[in-house]
Amino acid sequence: MFGYYLDLALRSLRRNRMLTALMVLAIAVGIGASMTTLTLVHLLSGDPMPGKSGTLYFPQVDPENPASLEHQEPYPVMDYRSATDLWKAHRADRQALLTSSSVKVRATDSGRPPLILGMLSTTSDFFPMFQVPFQYGSGWSAQDDQGRARVAVISADLNAKLFGGANSVGRSLRVRDADVRIVGVLKPWRPTPLFYDPWSQNFSKTEDVFTPFSTSLEINEGNFQAYTCWHVPEHPGYLQNSDCVWVWLWVQLDSPARVAAYRRFLTDYAEQQKAQGRFAVGKEHVRLRDVMDWLNARGMVPDDVRLQAWLAAAFLAICLFNAVGLLLAKFLRRSGEISVRRAMGARRRDIFVQFGVESALIGIAGGVLGLLIAQAGLWSVRQRPDDYAHLATMDPSMLLGTFALAIVASVLAGLLPAWRACRVVSSLQLKTQ
Repeated sequence: MFGYYLDLALRSLRRNRMLTALMVLAIAVGIGASMTTLTLVHLLSGDPMPGKSGTLYFPQVDPENPASLEHQEPYPVMDYRSATDLWKAHRADRQALLTSSSVKVRATDSGRPPLILGMLSTTSDFFPMFQVPFQYGSGWSAQDDQGRARVAVISADLNAKLFGGANSVGRSLRVRDADVRIVGVLKPWRPTPLFYDPWSQNFSKTEDVFTPFSTSLEINEGNFQAYTCWHVPEHPGYLQNSDCVWVWLWVQLDSPARVAAYRRFLTDYAEQQKAQGRFAVGKEHVRLRDVMDWLNARGMVPDDVRLQAWLAAAFLAICLFNAVGLLLAKFLRRSGEISVRRAMGARRRDIFVQFGVESALIGIAGGVLGLLIAQAGLWSVRQRPDDYAHLATMDPSMLLGTFALAIVASVLAGLLPAWRACRVVSSLQLKTQ
């Protein structure tokens, strides 16, 4: 029976080629515009750590800074003392201190000029916490953190530039004026969004050099930048004992009980520091957010993309209204045909299904064309200078979503016309023939 309805639908679409083209185009343009922006929203709001983001938390406390009292949110980074106090307390299942800086890097056995690259100073738990993939070697140990070991992990990109992609574990790297031993080389790794660094843009690339936090304070001394200071440091770049915020912390908490306990610990610490006069505010500016809550607080989806998504949804609705009007005109023009079929024994349900199949075919055609329009739209996004532009590609789920949206949209658009068509009074139509 479905084959019969399909044959009727194809005959009908061929009879009215111009009207069919207009309906397909109306749906395709709406689908293409909406799927372009929906794909961006889907990519920009994605979970960078699927299956683990609910156990990774970003703690925040506010050091003494009267200006911060004007805001409801604490700074995204902490002063050195606060960050190291929390880290040394070992109240989490895993924890990592972090700060970033730029540094000169070159291979010690190469005559090439040094590269100016980003360096992430962190602790050994960083790699297992964030499931960082290794191509060669591994991260360093907790003993290396304590012993200020001169070791480093490098990115796949830097390994390709300096060592041609070969296994460089055990080789030396000149970082500023110090030699460090490479203990690990990462596989290509780019969390999207780049959630762990509050200073970066959401879609920046990862750093190329990773060194122990304590080691980096020695080899890159004086080269760190503060997020803000409420007293200008005596020696800019030397921030350990300054009134500046420039270090942050991530913790892994594997159960709700651990989360509740760590939140109490943060609150107690902030209140204690307030009582000592070091903090201007206490528990009011304490935050403990998991990955997705932290990204939402950062506003990871740009406002212009959100606005475009709403505009595209409104445009799709307008296109569907146009498609409804065209389908209604097309179906009602066939009142005579409908009446003859009813007189020959066709039920209203049969008429409704017949026109539903025709609407679905229009939707499939609109989906194919809409997919091409969406791909063109995403290509245009990739030409923009925005830091997220390179992500503008469709994954399989969005490809399927495009076709599903097209079919659902066309079927929904065809419901009213099909219902009106099956309600045609056959006797009146036959009488006028």
